[in-house]
Amino acid sequence: MSAPSVAAVTPHAAMLARVHAAAFAPLHRWDAPAMQALIDMPGVFTLLAPEAGGDVAGFIMARTVFDEAEILTFAVDPARRRQGIGRDRGGRCRGVAAQGGARSLFLEVARDNAPALALYGGAGFAQVGLRRDYYPDGMDACVMQIRI
Repeated sequence: MSAPSVAAVTPHAAMLARVHAAAFAPLHRWDAPAMQALIDMPGVFTLLAPEAGGDVAGFIMARTVFDEAEILTFAVDPARRRQGIGRDRGGRCRGVAAQGGARSLFLEVARDNAPALALYGGAGFAQVGLRRDYYPDGMDACVMQIRI
C-alpha cells in the first residue's frame, strides 16, 4: 500500500500561515501544510480581511458540520488589531455558519488570552467548558459557544 498523498500547499495556505505566524507565539503557530489540510476538509470556510495591494490583515477559518460550527483558527496581524477586524470577521463567520445550517458556533481559546476572551465575550460567546493542557505549552483552553 502506498503512502497517502499530500496535497500541494497553495499560495492561499502559505498566506494564511504567514498571518498566523505574525499573530501567535511560536508553539501556537500553524504552518502552511497544516493550513492546507484544514482548507481541504469538508465544510471548512475562510473569511479574509483583505487590504490594498493584496495583503491580508487577518482571517477566520471555521467548519460547519450539521447544525454546529466551530472556529478552527482566527488571526489578525498585531499591527492591525483594535480596528474592528476581529469583530467584523466574527460577525461574518456567524452569518456564513448560519447559512450553512449551524445553530451554534463553538471555539477554543487559550485561558490566558485576555484580548481574545474579551472579543468573544463582547460578541456574546459564553464559556461552556475547559480543556486542560489543550495547547502544546500546557495552557488550558476555554471552550466557548454562542447560539446563532
